[in-house]
Amino acid sequence: MLAETICSAVSAAGLGIAAVTAYRRRFMAAARITAYALVPVGLVMTGVVEWLTGIVFNPTVWIGFGLLGLAWLILATTRAVERRSLGGAGRPAKKAKAGPSPEAVAPAASKPSLGTPAPAPAPADDFSDIEAILKKHGI
Repeated sequence: MLAETICSAVSAAGLGIAAVTAYRRRFMAAARITAYALVPVGLVMTGVVEWLTGIVFNPTVWIGFGLLGLAWLILATTRAVERRSLGGAGRPAKKAKAGPSPEAVAPAASKPSLGTPAPAPAPADDFSDIEAILKKHGI
């Protein structure tokens, strides 16, 4: 009952503002304000306001929302735990790369033939392009 009264008052105020706006010969704006002012009354007449107030002020509804949230939390947690447990035991072990074993190489072979990669050269200064831009701008 209180919500319906408030919606009616808001609509009446909006229609009053629309009338003043139309009096100032701003008819497009007045039409828009009239449309917005009629929305609360329309919601009251269709029963949407009564339905919303029934949901908001009913503790059983809030307990139901809480239970839905709890159910979602339990499902999400169990899925995360299941994924984590399958990550280690559920998948087959990866086979090691078949590379030359050190015993298969001649004892007098040089180091690169043993299959150990040579250390990569250190990369050049990564900030050289940034330094060039800063120097260009005098910083």
